[in-house]
Amino acid sequence: MPWLPASGELKTKPTQHSVRELRAIGIQPDILLCRCDRPLPVEIKRKIALFCNVSEDQVIAAPDVENIYEVPLRLTAEGIDEIIAKLLDLPFRKRNISAWQELVERIRSPRDEVTIGMVGKYVAYEDSYKSLNEALRHGGFAHQVRVKLEFIDSEKLENGDPETLINGVDAVLVPGGFGDRGVEGMIRAVQYARETGTPFLGICLGMQCAVIETARNLAGLGRANSTEFDAKTPHNVIDLLPEQRGLKDLGGTMRLGASPIRLTPRSLAQLMYGAAEIRERHRHRYEVNNEYFERLEQAGLKFSGIFPQKELVEIVEREDHPWFFASQFHPEFKSRPLQPHPVFRGFIAAARRFRQERGT
Repeated sequence: MPWLPASGELKTKPTQHSVRELRAIGIQPDILLCRCDRPLPVEIKRKIALFCNVSEDQVIAAPDVENIYEVPLRLTAEGIDEIIAKLLDLPFRKRNISAWQELVERIRSPRDEVTIGMVGKYVAYEDSYKSLNEALRHGGFAHQVRVKLEFIDSEKLENGDPETLINGVDAVLVPGGFGDRGVEGMIRAVQYARETGTPFLGICLGMQCAVIETARNLAGLGRANSTEFDAKTPHNVIDLLPEQRGLKDLGGTMRLGASPIRLTPRSLAQLMYGAAEIRERHRHRYEVNNEYFERLEQAGLKFSGIFPQKELVEIVEREDHPWFFASQFHPEFKSRPLQPHPVFRGFIAAARRFRQERGT
């Protein structure tokens, strides 16, 4: 609802006209959520109700808030949950939103701050990583830490100086993606994090880049790569499964949905999850090539999570690094504001320690 400074009032005509058009095609709203930049006066609600044929209590103010997690509190204060239950003829129980109120208070009053450098190929469009961005913030909520995101174009890292482009962040994250564009920059970001002891999290393609970086720089496997990026690589440390090779129709060959994962005892993964076996969701096609297990392990990679059905690598770690964790699955798919995913809780905690140790 627009506020006109010249007249000093909220205008209801746009709302009235919108509802009139809906009713003209046979849609009668039961509830009106009115977006506004200030509280709605009672007389404005009354006017909208009169001209839009809804009850006054069903005109709900949806004012601007500092962060999206305040929205449920604002709508609950307007009684929207009780109204919906009544319209659907459902029993309404007394609400308990204390956990959500505590969450919002933690967001409003952070005790610390960390900066995460996200090195990806789609950073020009930040919403490309929306679920990942929010999962990182969930990890911050668990520690009452504000998470700032610094988006770093992986293509610029292919020929740029990592010390200039990455230095200053408290942790490095390399997310998922498809295609070879910007991949060499992602691999350089992994190398920078490994050599400087900066906390590192790789997800999906990010894990594959971690494997390629180790193969090239520590295992002596020159030109190691994924066959997705170089079909003629002499060391296909990332490849399709044998049964997938030669398929032309790739639409149904991705590994999707939840899969069981067996965790190595006393690994970082087992420590974070507190379990011997977990289930995580996937969206990928290429896998770590089992033929290179031994060479990669000798180079310091620890395969701490395995898909038992086919003995496929799900998690890699490094014991010679303060916090180095990469997964083939997408932990952000299961993170929630009140239940931050263990991986993001651990990652933000590591970033905070790194920041404190540097004295920044």
